[in-house]
Amino acid sequence: MNLLDQNIGQLACSLPGATRIFHQHKLDFCCGGHKSLREAADKRGLDLAALKTQLEALGRDDSAERDWREAPPTELIEHILKRFHERHREQLPELIRLARRVEARHAGRADCPAGLADHLEAMFQELVSHMIKEEQVLFPLLQRGGERNAGAPITMMRFEHDQHGEALDELARLTHDITAPVDACNTWLALYAGLTELREDLMQHIHLENNVLFLRAEQAVARAN
Repeated sequence: MNLLDQNIGQLACSLPGATRIFHQHKLDFCCGGHKSLREAADKRGLDLAALKTQLEALGRDDSAERDWREAPPTELIEHILKRFHERHREQLPELIRLARRVEARHAGRADCPAGLADHLEAMFQELVSHMIKEEQVLFPLLQRGGERNAGAPITMMRFEHDQHGEALDELARLTHDITAPVDACNTWLALYAGLTELREDLMQHIHLENNVLFLRAEQAVARAN
């Protein structure tokens, strides 16, 4: 099948290095992972031929990314907990602190990201609540092989993932797509570097759950039926 007609979420799984290119072009492979690459690229007005060439040029050793579809669910869950859940709990309090400093120091500027700290606070609260549900309910269920009873929790987590995607859209709006002004101070630059990392981490986190962990559980139930 033509690369452009494949599901963007599955390309992110199967093609090492693809997520780097998707980040480069601001293509949503997590919440929007069900769309074809063609549809996602058309929406952003990208050159389809150039994008296809970039992806085709990726070697199998282009990236250290592991193909998590081959890992046992327990191992994938452990990776998600350590790589993303722990990291988000570290990232957001510091980003909130930096955002408050930037807003206080540059409140008179038109390009000041007014409201960013409050938005990050709300994101943090929603994300922590979401992760606790996974840690206490869904992940233990999947680790016990209880995919048949995981349908409702997975549906809820997918819905909340969509909300996280909307929060990232608002983050981009508040920060001019996380683009600092040319005369930004070091605090402002550090804040936006951290926001870029947060966005990439959260998108990868959601991708691994939506397009690998949850999909695998849903497919297991479908096969059993």
